[in-house]
Amino acid sequence: MNIRTGRPASGLPTAPLGHVVFITAAAAMGGFLFGYDSSVINGTVVAIRDRFDVGPEALAQVIAAALIGCALGAATAGRIADRIGRIRCMQIAAVLFTVSAVGSALPFALWDLALWRVMGGFAIGMASVIGPAYIAEVSPPAYRGRLASFQQAAIVIGIAVSQLVNWLILTLAGGEQRGVIAGLEAWQWMLGVMVVPAVLYGLLSFVIPESPRFLISAGRTEQARKVLAEVEGSHVDLDGRVTEIEHAMRSERKSTFRDLLGGRFGFLPIVWVGIGLSVFQQLVGINVIFYYSSSLWQSVGIDPSSSFLFSFTTSIINIVGTVIAMIFVDRIGRKPLALIGSVGMALSLGLAAWAFSYKTGTGDHISLPDTQGTVALIAAHAFVLFFALSWGVVVWVLLGEMFPGRIRTAALGVAAAVQWVANWLITVSFPPLSAWNLSGAYVIYTVFAVLSIPFILKWVPETKGRALEDMDSPGTPIRESVSP
Repeated sequence: MNIRTGRPASGLPTAPLGHVVFITAAAAMGGFLFGYDSSVINGTVVAIRDRFDVGPEALAQVIAAALIGCALGAATAGRIADRIGRIRCMQIAAVLFTVSAVGSALPFALWDLALWRVMGGFAIGMASVIGPAYIAEVSPPAYRGRLASFQQAAIVIGIAVSQLVNWLILTLAGGEQRGVIAGLEAWQWMLGVMVVPAVLYGLLSFVIPESPRFLISAGRTEQARKVLAEVEGSHVDLDGRVTEIEHAMRSERKSTFRDLLGGRFGFLPIVWVGIGLSVFQQLVGINVIFYYSSSLWQSVGIDPSSSFLFSFTTSIINIVGTVIAMIFVDRIGRKPLALIGSVGMALSLGLAAWAFSYKTGTGDHISLPDTQGTVALIAAHAFVLFFALSWGVVVWVLLGEMFPGRIRTAALGVAAAVQWVANWLITVSFPPLSAWNLSGAYVIYTVFAVLSIPFILKWVPETKGRALEDMDSPGTPIRESVSP
């Protein structure tokens, strides 16, 4: 590659990468909102409980309400996008995000707060499907893998930014989640600020092109040629690329739920592996950290300002771990990275369970001894790091690679649906579990982290270096890929 000209050594022009990066980053704003909306509730849990005077069970249902919308949004986004286009889908998601943010900030009662959370969840579900699909369809083949990683990076950045914004708002409110700023309580501002990135996402959707694949499916071939020239370079054989896409679309067969059946226990074995990956990813309790960490630290005697700061630092650790995973997932493989993560998570969760067993006091007078408090903080950060550098990224890589082509779409849909259900289960169960026995809750998460180790060793396939086409034949030797 000639650095100054941006051309390969052969002298052929490359795709206009700067423009493609902008398009990809704009589409990944959906991932940012995904992370932001998923995590922003973390800073409002205690205030919502006090404002509406609800118990842990009702509170958990409100927190988890967004996950109902997520499942619905993810299930319908593909069909909507095929009918009206990827860009229109992004715009619908942006509007729903915006309305949800305003409604959540100004609820009349607990029931309508839950309703706005469901609406925001629907937008999350749409963004979680449309973003990666659009990015894959506009990315030049040579850069697709790296550009696809923008979505996951945007999610973890959204989580971190939401924690930082929450902390800043809390500081302005004098450290009180129900402190008043300009007539609204701090927790209302936390939920309402999401209007800003939601509007930005909507505005960006008006300046990026529609997917060439959708344009061709809609018979708008000339527009598709223009977009292909924008993202792949004018030197590309545009007629050939259009023909290639048309041929691929004609030869595709959409997989159905029936294709997944035929195994000894209903589903094919590889589908059960995908379901297992989704279940373990959630049942180690990662979303307890992102949904409840502020209230968790306050429940063991840490003041609100410090608890919000600790929540933000775990989000930074999450970003660091994600970058580590992106660097090493193609170097050392999926299984070794997942095993490292499982061992690290088991150890850190076990330490957290031990530390929380020393919790003393009741009501607003709860505390941990200094030593156990320090261990709990370190263990929580270590848990997030090990999750982020392994299961946070590896599961999605494996789910995208390990299924045979004939069942890939349907199998991914089942695995993703199970993941939302497992996420919901963890989210609704934590408040009553922690009220019963906080240490016991972490023992449960530790057990799942330990069980994930034999699961990886026995059933999870290694997909590093294998072409997607090879997944139809499990015995196919691994092809060593050559890095550019």
